[in-house]
Amino acid sequence: MKKINDRSMDIGPFVAAPDDDMLICRCEEVTKGEIRKAVHEGMYTLTEIRRYLRTGMGLCQGQTCAKLVKRIVAAELQVSPDELEPATSRSPMRPIEMEVFAKEADADE
Repeated sequence: MKKINDRSMDIGPFVAAPDDDMLICRCEEVTKGEIRKAVHEGMYTLTEIRRYLRTGMGLCQGQTCAKLVKRIVAAELQVSPDELEPATSRSPMRPIEMEVFAKEADADE
């Protein structure tokens, strides 16, 4: 079993694949090739990939791409997807105007 956080692990050079232009994260327009290249540049965890490429940070919050990204990273590292730690997730947030809070406070009184 390989240690995923072992930065001295040699995964070989990045070799372009025919399907590298496939869009994986539609919200942030990240391709399979960009993800694969990031792994070869030393980003071995899903959190690092997320911070670098913004995968899973769009409107869907990773609902459509998280499993695909995990599979791609695992394949590049030649490990099982189960060995990868999940990326930290947050609830979808959207800005709310203070007026909404003011109306809510008035309704409570």
